[in-house]
Amino acid sequence: MRMPFSALLGLIFTGAFFFAAIFAPLIAPYDMAEVVGGVWDPVSATHWFGTDAIGRDMLTRMIYGGQTTIFVASAATILSFVLGSILGFTAAVTGGWVDQILSRIVDLIMAIPSLILALVILSVTPVTLTVLILVMGLLDATRVFRLSRAVAVDITVMDYVEAARLRGEGWAWIIFREILPNALSPLVAELGLRFIFAVLFISTLSFLGLGIQPPLADWGGIVKENSAGLVYGIPAALIPAFAIAALAISVNLVADWVLSRTTSLKGGRG
Repeated sequence: MRMPFSALLGLIFTGAFFFAAIFAPLIAPYDMAEVVGGVWDPVSATHWFGTDAIGRDMLTRMIYGGQTTIFVASAATILSFVLGSILGFTAAVTGGWVDQILSRIVDLIMAIPSLILALVILSVTPVTLTVLILVMGLLDATRVFRLSRAVAVDITVMDYVEAARLRGEGWAWIIFREILPNALSPLVAELGLRFIFAVLFISTLSFLGLGIQPPLADWGGIVKENSAGLVYGIPAALIPAFAIAALAISVNLVADWVLSRTTSLKGGRG
């Protein structure tokens, strides 16, 4: 199946964001916290995106901010998928009281808005990268649990799973050798959406002051630092906001193509 232009464009932009995040120290023209000009200097040949509220180079801040945002979002997404998928598959395979307990715990956590719950937790704990990743990963794992359990419930009634049970295979074999390979399509498509959610979530937390803490930078924090400039027509806060939107749209375009491709392959096999 040929990749459409929209997916190719999304892949290029997503790759560019990740490339800049990985090689930030080599690409950034200045140090992350170095003051190199006046307050909110305009765009120039020296400062392509101008300077921020205290005279730091905005391009440098954007590159390092993207590194932090993408790292935290990627780590939280991986944690949520590993934990949510394993627990979801386990609940579907074992059933009974294990399924009931896990499902009710997930329902209880999901009954509370994620942002409010995260703000409560972060207000009483040290706000470090590790804590942020754990909080975001655990909260998002509930949604991955729901999806993986729903997919696994449909797969567990298939003949090849019943055959594995009759052979005496354990639950670990059934999960990793029978269910996981057949559940990858919806999980891979969901991976992109969960990553987008993580980017928006960490940016929101930073804008509210409970996300990435100085001297580190992230896109949500850069919006907060320069939001006062909007009153005077200074567009510095719009640059990271545009980057957040561009990354979200790019990843979504790729995720949509992956989902359509896996769906068409299933239809072709059927």
